[in-house]
Amino acid sequence: MPFRKIINDPVYGFITIDDELIAAIIAHPYYQRLRRIHQMAMAHLVYPGAVHTRLHHSLGAYHLMSCALIELKGKGVEITKEEEQGAKIAILLHDIGHGPFSHALENILVENVHHEEISLRIMNELNKEFNGQLQTALDIFTDKHPKKYLHQLLSGQLDVDRMDYLTRDSFFTGVSEGVIGYDRILKMLVVHNGGLMIEEKGIYSIEKFLVARRLMYWQVYLHKTVLCAEQMLKQIIKRAKHINAETPGILSSFIHSSKHTATLEEFCNIDDHDVLATMKIWSMQSDKVLSTLCNGIINRQLLKVEYSSQPINKKRLQEKIEEVAKKLSISSEDAEWLVFTGEAISSTYNFEDENIHILFKDGTIKDISEVDNALINQNLKGKIKKYYICYLR
Repeated sequence: MPFRKIINDPVYGFITIDDELIAAIIAHPYYQRLRRIHQMAMAHLVYPGAVHTRLHHSLGAYHLMSCALIELKGKGVEITKEEEQGAKIAILLHDIGHGPFSHALENILVENVHHEEISLRIMNELNKEFNGQLQTALDIFTDKHPKKYLHQLLSGQLDVDRMDYLTRDSFFTGVSEGVIGYDRILKMLVVHNGGLMIEEKGIYSIEKFLVARRLMYWQVYLHKTVLCAEQMLKQIIKRAKHINAETPGILSSFIHSSKHTATLEEFCNIDDHDVLATMKIWSMQSDKVLSTLCNGIINRQLLKVEYSSQPINKKRLQEKIEEVAKKLSISSEDAEWLVFTGEAISSTYNFEDENIHILFKDGTIKDISEVDNALINQNLKGKIKKYYICYLR
């Protein structure tokens, strides 16, 4: 009897696992850790339903990859069983290198290392454990596989990663502006000249996809309160490192970097729960900056945040720093940890990256921005930048 398992997903219904190797990877402790990593970091402080995890997302992306491969094969694209398995494993593990609270603590806990690099290291480790059976997945993940469209499905302007996180995040936040026609987009996928493209009939679904992404960034991902909470979380880790705060458990290796460099195994043992538990301890620290920030996250007593179209005035920044220093009876240097500025940047369609190509019936190929009467045009090419200031209320 063929191997088959099903997983009940709240977004897509039943997700089928029909490969024993993939089932073994899902059962691996490195993958199961994703159950304990929030997909949207601090967004649940604004949208209470946004408590889904990286495991939910990776399984959803796996499902969409499976659907995309079925569509392409149905259109005559030759994809071997090995390539199909490799593409599914690659998308399943594409985010396995995320640390606690996902993007919020990227480059903070493990400095100057992106999650993609850690994902690759973990995939290489798993490849050893599974006797080289992940090599095709690694080739697709690193874009070394000759069939480039397989990597495009994994990482590109129209990848299944984006399709799932927009669909899933809008579902769990309740923000309907993020809903996309993922099923129609998958139906419109086509491979032409070795590259992934969209059939002419799918133009409007792609425009909706790009606009939904724009709206989700400013309404959810870069919502000012979400941004403030995530910046506070970063400040907590930075402050703990700065003062060499007493840190229990395995998180100690990441705070006291002078002791030794954390290993891959140690990284794969930390999750959101470790950070939250440690923040509870730090909330009782004598250091006013660290305790104020930790209590702020735990009890949702967040810093005040304001967006501006112009850089924050230095005089105003200094005034806020002095106010906080006086209020908490701390130095101006310490007050700067509770009063800070930054930039939030987002783009609807990054023309510097791989473009979305539309394949017309007559064989003509156009970028989505070049299509007549396209909603995504020159006006949406640039990046939108907002400046912000966060300060103690």
